Amino acid sequence: MLNSHRWPTLFFLFLLISNPAIAQDDDDVVRVNTELVVINVTVTDSAGNYVRKLRASDFKVFEDGKQVDPKLIVGFALQESPYASVVLIDSSGSMEQRMILARSGAIRFLDGLRDEDVAAVYRFDSKVERVQKFSGGRDLAPLAYGIRAKGMTTLNDAIVEAAQALASRPEKRKAIVVLSDGADTFSKASTTKAIESALEVGASIYTVDMSSIELGGPTRRQSASSLKEFAEKTGGRFITTPGGPELRDAFKGIAEELGQQYTLAYKPVNLARDGKWRTLEVKVSKPDLQVRTRKGYRAPKR
Repeated sequence: MLNSHRWPTLFFLFLLISNPAIAQDDDDVVRVNTELVVINVTVTDSAGNYVRKLRASDFKVFEDGKQVDPKLIVGFALQESPYASVVLIDSSGSMEQRMILARSGAIRFLDGLRDEDVAAVYRFDSKVERVQKFSGGRDLAPLAYGIRAKGMTTLNDAIVEAAQALASRPEKRKAIVVLSDGADTFSKASTTKAIESALEVGASIYTVDMSSIELGGPTRRQSASSLKEFAEKTGGRFITTPGGPELRDAFKGIAEELGQQYTLAYKPVNLARDGKWRTLEVKVSKPDLQVRTRKGYRAPKR
């Protein structure tokens, strides 16, 4: 059985062999050169409660549909670790009636930070702008209160920039929290590029659908579909209720989840530096448990 006490040493080794600086290739996708694949995994029961007493032998990891030899899983831990997050506030023209609600949502998330956690805050409309650098502060910087809704929506570009900001952070848990109506209209980056950027730095995306409930129909469905895709493919969560106690409870759950995920690290068999996508799947041996993790990673490219 793997000894979870070996993990701090193993993670330090990972930091030594993994260059945290991001590299841009021809299509500008963020990549991280690494000899280990590190996965953060959330496990819940049928009632949505977090499951904490699993062992390494309870997990099976699959890469490109093939099970990873358990002997290649060299790190396993469940611990309440600090996390770094970037909060993205949509300040585009379509958010005009919901800016107060978006700021309130950001404050609620920051209020849930523990002493060891840090967060940065960005706004995005026709451009992406940092509002608040990484800190453990529980309130928004004064600049955030002057944000006015205007311009187009660069959601994909904002996620790429958030991934770049998280790439140099030492925390093992990383997250991007998006408060948006989900309708990207002006990004240079594609949705795929945004998702891969988050995956390559090990960040899960948590999205809050700020679109007006009154919209209904195809417009709101399209908005929700976009935000849901970001969450599902990165192992995050999609939140449909933008206000009230449900939002407060959701943010509390995000903070709790980020601090209590399982972390697995394994040596990939396929060492080809071909820049190709490798799919990931994690299963647990116990029935009736739900597993969430990122859907894959991009192999390094020569």
